[in-house]
Amino acid sequence: MVVGAGVVGCAVAYELARRGASVEVIDDRPAGMGATQASAGVLAPFIEARDGGPLLDLTARSLDLFDTFVARASADSGSTINYQRTGTLDVALLPESMRELTERHALLADRGVDSLLLDAPSVRVHEPGLSSAALGGLLIPSHGFVAASELTRALAAAARRHGARLIAHGRVRRIARADDELRIETDRGALHGDAVVIAAGSWSGQIQIDDVPDRVPVKPIRGQLLQLRWSATPLKRVIWGERCYVVPWLDRTVLVGATVEDVGFDERTTVDGVRDLIEAACELLPDARTASVDTPRVGLRPATPDHLPVIGFSGTTRNLMYATGHYRNGVLLAPLTAVLVADALLDGVSDPVLELTSPQRFGGL
Repeated sequence: MVVGAGVVGCAVAYELARRGASVEVIDDRPAGMGATQASAGVLAPFIEARDGGPLLDLTARSLDLFDTFVARASADSGSTINYQRTGTLDVALLPESMRELTERHALLADRGVDSLLLDAPSVRVHEPGLSSAALGGLLIPSHGFVAASELTRALAAAARRHGARLIAHGRVRRIARADDELRIETDRGALHGDAVVIAAGSWSGQIQIDDVPDRVPVKPIRGQLLQLRWSATPLKRVIWGERCYVVPWLDRTVLVGATVEDVGFDERTTVDGVRDLIEAACELLPDARTASVDTPRVGLRPATPDHLPVIGFSGTTRNLMYATGHYRNGVLLAPLTAVLVADALLDGVSDPVLELTSPQRFGGL
């Protein structure tokens, strides 16, 4: 049983099902309609984890899985997934930011990662629509983006083709042991399973688990995004600025994201959030002033205290696994998370990385 039908839950369900497991996915929303539907799908470990450390290792490793991951999901689902590896351009508008890009360029070279450090004239050759205030940029060709909702729907369809069932059965409230099974209590009744994977994102910490003294410390962080209809010269790749990022789609829309707001379980879009995104986009790309506003989006990203995901077995409840707390990197980390969970549950293989993501770092989980 997989609790949660976001991109992580659907990726886990698909990986388990394609390896022959009997899988049910439970959520109170359709697949991908939580935080995933508000994700820009940016695949940029060397920006998201720019400070290095374990998160960079995790995200870079997961990015290496993406070509095969998307191709397999597309083939097994019969769906087309918008997936682009056109790179990212990290733009500096301030001298301090340019110094940081120069340092990161050197660090990437040490890791054997291709990047191109651009001065002010060169950066506008690559993206002519950039602000005249741009001092330079860092182009990382291996980065890209994927349509998160398309990917999640494809994963769900591929999982179903391998025998998985998706159950709209209400929100899971409690998990308890019932003889040799786990009992999953929801708003609409109870279900049973041999094993349970908690992939409920920001709601993971609200599930009561019998015999588990602590709740997984996942905190919702609201992220608002804005979709614009772009009428100016098309952008070539994801552009990352100091206050926002901009993702170009094939249909001539762009996504501008994202706010970071600690407001609890408030899923509203707000005037302040939309205004900040518009101002940031116009500062980075003046042509944004000629775009038309299409659709605001909002999602609650599941953050942990150390900003690393929680992936691994419960230390107190047999056959209970966590796959949550991915914060801003749920889409990027979905392939790796699915493999880690399936290897552990089906093959008894514990990848060394699970020591970093272990639930036990947060107490009695």
